[in-house]
Amino acid sequence: MSLPHAPGLGQFLLGDLPRALIAGGIAIAVALAIHFALFRALVRLARMSHLESDAIVVERLRGPFRWALLALAIELAGESSALVARVWGAVDRFLIPALLGWIALRLVRAYALAVDSRARLEEDTLAARSRRTRIAILSRSARFVIVFITVALMLLSIPGVRNVGVTLITSAGLAALAVGAAAQPALKSLIAGIQMALTEPIRIDDHVVIDGEAGRVEDIRMTYVVIRTGDQRRLIVPTARFLDTTFQNWTRVGGGITGSVLLPVAPGTAIAPIRAAYEGILGHRPEWDKRSGALQVSASWIDRIELKLVMSAADPAALATLQLAVREEMLEWLRVEMPEAVRPPAAAE
Repeated sequence: MSLPHAPGLGQFLLGDLPRALIAGGIAIAVALAIHFALFRALVRLARMSHLESDAIVVERLRGPFRWALLALAIELAGESSALVARVWGAVDRFLIPALLGWIALRLVRAYALAVDSRARLEEDTLAARSRRTRIAILSRSARFVIVFITVALMLLSIPGVRNVGVTLITSAGLAALAVGAAAQPALKSLIAGIQMALTEPIRIDDHVVIDGEAGRVEDIRMTYVVIRTGDQRRLIVPTARFLDTTFQNWTRVGGGITGSVLLPVAPGTAIAPIRAAYEGILGHRPEWDKRSGALQVSASWIDRIELKLVMSAADPAALATLQLAVREEMLEWLRVEMPEAVRPPAAAE
């Protein structure tokens, strides 16, 4: 905005400036009043709704819509004041893309939080985890695209930047090659994230083993996956690694996991009492999910018989606790009820 000439300084101070301040002030006051009334009504409607997602969406959109209404008010004020129109015209090409991008980001984030909150309440944990994983990856992909487009629109509104970019691209392909090389990791992560959401090799809360480390999938980001191990360590694994290498997913199909405990006993030991004792001990353990539980004779040698105690639990942590508890209780039961079954061969002779 250029300064007015000296002969018109009085007209500027007494005419244009007060008119601009009055028009801008009235427009801003009206915009804030509309925003207050609108969101007060939306908050009441959200409280009347039984869905928690409605309140999340309203709260997330409160800030962006306030600034969007202010921008619209200033734009309308420019119709009655040339000074407001001149000042606003110098900054609107930057603010409008930023505001639209901000609103889009908040909408995506609010939708993701709403779907996640609904998924946590579902009884079918497998479907809920699948939906949570898909929405988490796709929402982050959408946010990446929104930020990229918003920044691009803001940069293209600068004539100098636009002209330099067009000149470089038309004169030589070096700029495009450089941008492509620089964006390759980001694009690879974006594609890997979308592929992860569509194919679902892993989901949030899945139990996986990769590079000899076992743990629960705590979070799935665009570029990496956070895995929490049993000793509360966090493994940061690149997202593309789950698509390029082989790994174990213990809860890929169902929410439970099956394991076993090997129990050696002396030859000639009666199996039926041990099976009955095992079923009784297993039935009183809270970690057992009642999917599978059996005692099998897995091997037999001259000096011992190997019993395999099969059991299941909801997750690896519960299974580990169950295996330790069952092994201890079975050994104690054998020591008290059938001490001859656990005596060494030399002592038994």
